[in-house]
Amino acid sequence: MTIIIIENILTLSYPELDEDHQHFADMLNQLENCDAPSFVSLFAQLLEHVETHFEKENQLMDKFNFPAIAEHKGEHQRVIGEIKQFKKRVDKGQLSMAKALIKERLPQWFSLHLATMDSALVAHIKRVQATSPAN
Repeated sequence: MTIIIIENILTLSYPELDEDHQHFADMLNQLENCDAPSFVSLFAQLLEHVETHFEKENQLMDKFNFPAIAEHKGEHQRVIGEIKQFKKRVDKGQLSMAKALIKERLPQWFSLHLATMDSALVAHIKRVQATSPAN
């Protein structure tokens, strides 16, 4: 089963972030369809990917003085915290709740986050770049 159709992901026309977002969606799809041993390993990779991606976004927000930086960083911290909590269960072999997170919670959150917070970030970056070519 496919949780997220890659071609339907909102693209922000910011290749570095768009590639990360596609990779995230691909990982969710893989997690939906893998066996238990693979799930444990891939879930750890998902957490690592999310942490790396969020740090990249955090650096962009700092660099371009994004006005909603506190809210956006707060959302990143909340999601990382949530995934870390589920990872503790996954590491103990308790996969059912993490599978529900993958199937039900993260796809909806991802779609909303892209359409709101990440879209606003990229729009801000493009405005700043348009008025200040030094960035």
